[in-house]
Amino acid sequence: MTETGMGRLTAPLREQGDPMLPRFDTPLVPRNSISGRALVAVVAIMTFLASLTTGAAVLISNAASEWQSDIAREVTIQIVPASGRDLDADVDKAASAARAFPGIADVRPYSKEESSKLLEPWLGSGLSLDELPVPRLIVVKLAPGVAVDLAQLKRVLADQVPGAVLDDHRGWIDRMRAMAGTAVVLGICILILMFTATMLSVTFATRGAMATNKPVIEVLHFVGAKNAFIARHFQHHFLVLGLQGGAIGGGAAIILFAFASALSRWFAGTAGADQTSALFGSFSIGLAGYAAVLGQVILIAAVTAFTSRQTVNNTLEMID
Repeated sequence: MTETGMGRLTAPLREQGDPMLPRFDTPLVPRNSISGRALVAVVAIMTFLASLTTGAAVLISNAASEWQSDIAREVTIQIVPASGRDLDADVDKAASAARAFPGIADVRPYSKEESSKLLEPWLGSGLSLDELPVPRLIVVKLAPGVAVDLAQLKRVLADQVPGAVLDDHRGWIDRMRAMAGTAVVLGICILILMFTATMLSVTFATRGAMATNKPVIEVLHFVGAKNAFIARHFQHHFLVLGLQGGAIGGGAAIILFAFASALSRWFAGTAGADQTSALFGSFSIGLAGYAAVLGQVILIAAVTAFTSRQTVNNTLEMID
């Protein structure tokens, strides 16, 4: 047997308590092999995709919370034009009734021009909407921490301004809550699939490493090396690979999110940036998001090491 092979045999046995055997530094599992570098790449890709999924779920959840908070603090009064109706007078009357109602913080009637501009994203600009029954809107902001009796406000408006419609946006809040919950559940399902794919990759890589070193492992096994000792070498090896791949993938995701956040701040104030910010916020996942990405790096490394150890133990039990 060559000196390298003898090193692989005697070094583990000496570590188990035989001081008469020489010590060699040749690892049981070869470092920097092609399969090892391939596994690092796979783990890096999986970690990057998992981090993107987590970040996207955090962004959607934060944006939905902001939307719900904003909408929950506002209600809208709509007054539809009708023949014989003095629309401006009815708008003023409804606004006055809302201002006098308990728990109302602010009332802002929209002018005819402002109401028409709200339709521009769908109808385009430059159109004459004079002939269309465009409703006039009044945005009513509720005082924080105060329970406003919206049912009573509806009755007051019905008495003073017949035809005025009060919209409390509860349907939109329920839809946004359902959308955010669906996005989180979908993200969790994707993460489970990615972790499963990572475990399968580690299992195949471990079996490949054991097949490559099968003669050495069998001799170690039969001369008295314990299964736990052999498995510990593989576990350490794949833990290092998992940390390397996880750090690469997680670091790339963190850089991407930081760049997107800086880019959104850089272009703040432009029309496109304002629309994007209204949908997704500032593209900042916050400290909690970055902590989740770092946690995923550690979790993926732990899963990699655990899967390798279990694969080695199962294989050695078959040899027994």
